[in-house]
Amino acid sequence: MSTNISKKRREDLLNKINEIKNYLMENFTNGDFVKYLSELENEIKGTKYGLIYEEHREKVDEILDTHTPVFVEDKELFIDNDGQLNFLIEGDNLPALKLLTKTHKGKIDVIFIDPPYNRGSNDFIYDDDFVDKEDTYKHSKWLSFMEKRLIQLKLLMKNSSFICITIDDNEQANLKLLCDKVFGPKNFVACIPRRTKSSGKTTNKIASNHDYALIYARDINNVIIEGFEHVDKDFKYKDEFVDIRGPYKLNQTLDYDSLQYSPSLDYPITIDGETFYPGTSYEKYLERQNGNYKRADWAWRWSKDLFEFGFKNGFIVVKGNKKGGKRIYTKTYLNAKIKKTINGYEIEYYNRKKPLSSLDLTDSIYSNDNAKKDLNLLFDEIEFDYPKPVELIKKIISLNPSKHLTILDCFAGSGTTGQSTLELNKDGGKRKFILVTNNQNNICKEVTYERIKRVIEKEGYKASLKYYKLDYVNTDKQLYYEYADKLLLHVKELVQLENGINLENNPKVWIAITDEELEIFINSIDKNKKCKKLYLGHDVLFSKEQEEILKKYNIKTVTIPDYYYRELKG
Repeated sequence: MSTNISKKRREDLLNKINEIKNYLMENFTNGDFVKYLSELENEIKGTKYGLIYEEHREKVDEILDTHTPVFVEDKELFIDNDGQLNFLIEGDNLPALKLLTKTHKGKIDVIFIDPPYNRGSNDFIYDDDFVDKEDTYKHSKWLSFMEKRLIQLKLLMKNSSFICITIDDNEQANLKLLCDKVFGPKNFVACIPRRTKSSGKTTNKIASNHDYALIYARDINNVIIEGFEHVDKDFKYKDEFVDIRGPYKLNQTLDYDSLQYSPSLDYPITIDGETFYPGTSYEKYLERQNGNYKRADWAWRWSKDLFEFGFKNGFIVVKGNKKGGKRIYTKTYLNAKIKKTINGYEIEYYNRKKPLSSLDLTDSIYSNDNAKKDLNLLFDEIEFDYPKPVELIKKIISLNPSKHLTILDCFAGSGTTGQSTLELNKDGGKRKFILVTNNQNNICKEVTYERIKRVIEKEGYKASLKYYKLDYVNTDKQLYYEYADKLLLHVKELVQLENGINLENNPKVWIAITDEELEIFINSIDKNKKCKKLYLGHDVLFSKEQEEILKKYNIKTVTIPDYYYRELKG
């Protein structure tokens, strides 16, 4: 029998603490000692299985202690191409995610992130410094960094949504444990290897040509993850049912050398005056009928009742073979099959789909080589390390078959998620994206934004983009009313973000910051009757008459400060 050494050590330590507590309680009246030891005791009793690391605070944590983040729109970078409105946010993703919880809590369908892999090779910046291989806290810093962001991302997810995180061996094991902690181990979906390159130099004993796509559900019981359209070249035949059943294939004869012979499945079938027997031999059929059959012998795969239903409904084909004989085949339709019911049989219609295999992403189309090709089609010269290919992210997003999705990427990098979303909408969908990235080396404006802009222009996509920058309002040692007016200056950005609209040309949403602006709105109600939601400043009070007018036109009012800011501070 094995011994849990760690458990025994904890028990020994707890016993020693109890001895000290009892001694202090008997000989001293100072309760602080006892309280301190009780806290220590609870900490020791805590579950020890899982991820243990030194927690770190970032500079942005210090900023958030005394400031509230806000978004500021750069109107000069607005792309208006008369289509679905998307958003690109420049700034640290932690405060950006916190702010997004005010507009998108529980509203995101799919999250894809490609965080720094923490290779120790200038790929992970922590507090303005690169974390190198010699940093003894490199894993703890990375885990602290990731946990804060994953917690915020979880708040943004619908119960039906999932998150996909790409990672390599440097942090894959740690990330799996961290995601178990944040999302719960039951919500783990898959850890899928992805080919990163087909060949190349390596400094290891074994060439490393893959990383991973780690997928977690918000709620495994409600997550929407479906397979893809089934593509099989054997579905090459068509009949009069093709419009509703799709094409069919002929890959199975009705008769087979069964593993367990059953007399009820051994019967003659007559079609167009010709009689067929399992195994094609009438003589052997007679022998079996006389009781001379083997444990495994020839029979039909379908019972008489099933055959009669299938034959009547076109699921049977008689086909000649090279030897001049004929065999009975069953049709396997792409989108229809026979289903047994209480009263017999019926035809069930469905879209045949193939689930994503845990080996599918090893195809070269998902490698970084193709990611660089994607960028080269848009930029003459660009230096960008470890981009992800468009086909990879399109594949991940498509696990949710809906054409109306909100997709978030808070490590947007070169903007592949944005391009992938735009390309998927070629099917007539209205998917939209929110991208967040810092502006290290001007990447947000010169690469991420520029890429989306060029894709929209090149392909003529009906899509628009708003560019926001993250800023802060100082709230340190101030009462709410002292900084509320400053926050109101940035309400428009949040209203646009939450509703996915451009307020400059959208009549359904209005903002009235002051009583005077509300009065102007009411006096022009005939022109504003298309309005469905009216955002009001924190000092705005409407009269009884104004309230009746708003009710008459079914206009919902939302008080701005409480809704967007009060819970966010701190």
